[in-house]
Amino acid sequence: MGKLALHWKILIGMGAGVLFALILTNFSWGPNFIADWIKPFGTIFINALKLIAVPLILGSLIKGISDLKDISKLSKMGFRTISIYIGTTVIAVCIGLLIVNIIKPGNTIAESTRTELVENYGGEAEMARQGAEEQKQAGPLQPLVDLVPENIIGAASYNANMLQVIFFAIFFGVSLILIPEEVGKPVKSFFDGFNDVILKMIDLIMLTAPYGVFALLAALVVESPSADLFAALAMYALCVLIGLGLMIGFYMLLVWVFTKRTPSFFLKGISPAQLLGFSTSSSAATLPVTMERVEEHLGVESDVSSFVLPIGATINMDGTSLYQAVAAVFIAQAFGMDLSFAAQMGIVATATLASIGSAAVPGAGMVMLVIVLAQAGIPEAGLALIFAVDRPLDMCRTTVNISGDAAVSMLVAKSIGRLKDISLIKKDKF
Repeated sequence: MGKLALHWKILIGMGAGVLFALILTNFSWGPNFIADWIKPFGTIFINALKLIAVPLILGSLIKGISDLKDISKLSKMGFRTISIYIGTTVIAVCIGLLIVNIIKPGNTIAESTRTELVENYGGEAEMARQGAEEQKQAGPLQPLVDLVPENIIGAASYNANMLQVIFFAIFFGVSLILIPEEVGKPVKSFFDGFNDVILKMIDLIMLTAPYGVFALLAALVVESPSADLFAALAMYALCVLIGLGLMIGFYMLLVWVFTKRTPSFFLKGISPAQLLGFSTSSSAATLPVTMERVEEHLGVESDVSSFVLPIGATINMDGTSLYQAVAAVFIAQAFGMDLSFAAQMGIVATATLASIGSAAVPGAGMVMLVIVLAQAGIPEAGLALIFAVDRPLDMCRTTVNISGDAAVSMLVAKSIGRLKDISLIKKDKF
């Protein structure tokens, strides 16, 4: 099994967990055995993801901002790049929310199954409801007040305060750019190394993913064996795939309208990078191929691609943000929670800002989802519901992330006159 790719190991873990639970449910002692000796390993895996959330945000976001080196780079090309990236991320989250609110996959779960879920995770669900009630009673500017922490150590100790951590990371990163480079160099070197360590920790955590998924799926089958739960899960996956498909179409439309290059031209140019991204689930691993395709086959000058694409691999996670929006609302629906408009706008803000610090490696999207759920007051235990289909969806959303990076690079190049004439672009033979 050691030579298998991680996604195959996770799929095997999923299937084995379901099969193991179905077999043990035939014995009177089976459910208790899974609850006492199997489920805890799933809980440990979820806790490990929650453990890494704050360090990941701090490391990735501060490094991403400080890599700009000069605040002046935020003007012209830099400002346009970041503005378009943030704009497409907001659109992606809104598309995700629109689809999940129209299809309502979580509402297909029977009331009896929902009751079981609430009983199994009752304490966390009740805390979420109390938090939602407190938000309703707060004043209109309370979210703005809550954005600025009075104590960063206190804010970082609780995942529900993640927007405060993001605010601090952005504030810190911008301040690091503004001080003399020789003064800030040791600090930047520290956060560069810190970020590398955190990414390695994610790698190590994801090595345990097959076993964590095995435990989560086994516990889920025992605790909520209703077939309607798995039907709802399929509807959830369909919502994500529809949203990701719409985002690909949106990118092609942007390229067509603003650069006058056809959708087929765009897809032919970027498809090898899309396929590699699909197989690796990593924007960072695919970056060299993405840069080659964008420069040689889409016509973006190297000075633009070398700036826009690495920034995109750090802060442009449209597919991931869309998935987080769908997942958050689906989990809330599964637990019978009615998210208000304000709560869903909070998801838009959190998913958008969290995507800026999302690492371009497999599994980081699930860590970011922990942040979105905590901020929206949705039970984090609901992660167990969606782990079964997370890996294939991760492959699909990475494809969307890479497509977005390529599209934005073309838009920025066109806006500053650095997009090659189509006659000078290398032609694909297929």
